[in-house]
Amino acid sequence: MTKEELAKILGTTRQNLSKWEKERPDLVRLINQGLALDESIEETKRHLERLEQIKKDASNGKFKLK
Repeated sequence: MTKEELAKILGTTRQNLSKWEKERPDLVRLINQGLALDESIEETKRHLERLEQIKKDASNGKFKLK
């Protein structure tokens, strides 16, 4: 699967995937783990959305990430 194909499935852009590789390796690791475990893309997408919500909550002062 190409980066562009994966981006389309995840509802993002190829550029965002490249940015994640540099700035958010946790997201890339999660995607790779999901694919390695033959996890469905939809489940991986839900994990990504949850990580984004945690980041948003942390930036709004709801809790702190270490």
